[in-house]
Amino acid sequence: MERGVQRWVVDISKWEPSPHDFSSALSLLPQHEHFSITRFIRMEDRKRALVSRFLQYALVHELLGIPFDEITINRTVEGKPYLEYDKAGLEFPNFNFNVSHHGDFVAIASEPLCLVGLDIVSCVIPLKETVLEFVQNFSSYFSRLEWDNIVNAGSSDDILAEFYRYWCLKEAYVKAIGSGLAYGLDKVEFHNTRWTSISVKINGEDVREWKFWLFELGKRHWVSIARGHPRSATESYKRKLKRIEFNNEDYHKGLHLPNVDFVFKTVEELILLMNSKRC
Repeated sequence: MERGVQRWVVDISKWEPSPHDFSSALSLLPQHEHFSITRFIRMEDRKRALVSRFLQYALVHELLGIPFDEITINRTVEGKPYLEYDKAGLEFPNFNFNVSHHGDFVAIASEPLCLVGLDIVSCVIPLKETVLEFVQNFSSYFSRLEWDNIVNAGSSDDILAEFYRYWCLKEAYVKAIGSGLAYGLDKVEFHNTRWTSISVKINGEDVREWKFWLFELGKRHWVSIARGHPRSATESYKRKLKRIEFNNEDYHKGLHLPNVDFVFKTVEELILLMNSKRC
């Protein structure tokens, strides 16, 4: 199952397409995906949306061997992407993936059995308010312990970095279970030792069937991975998964699979891959 654990990331700041090049790249995607990209006004947002779709199609094709024209990616009512393909469970019992983009980076992560959540944050310095005023807007999403750790982190830069690290983990958890809501996140409390050995308590109870990782991508960007039990998924997402229940032995095999490093891809590589498979 280890092959089902994939982590890909693209630095979109290195891709500056002309209008013609962008249109050519867009044409490689199915027509029904186009509006989800062209609805954005800013080119940076269009680039993030386009590369996100490229990563999804390319990873599914490379990992599962599904021809591009047979790949169907849909979304739950909450916006969680999922693969709709009956044969996908032959090698992996519960293949699923998640995508994220913020700032300069777009990424995708997949898991063969456990739920996967992925989030990227860019540590953006607020322009119209102080750091404390900015983070105060989000205080209701943190437990008392987390909030104390944030506001007592040190300098304004330290406070902002601490805030974004916690936020990144919470978003990865929410995205793993397929929820579109941040309600109740103050009950999802993260513990860590210098941002390693990360664990979580939910409603004050230790949760042993989840694992979390947090990495710095560079340029003041962090990325987090959440890996957890399919039974934790929202009801709408459960209906899209191949399996919800696993015996303890099988589940723990999936939970304790090695977490792999992110592989840096370029947009040009993805375009070449999608073009070559259509020839």
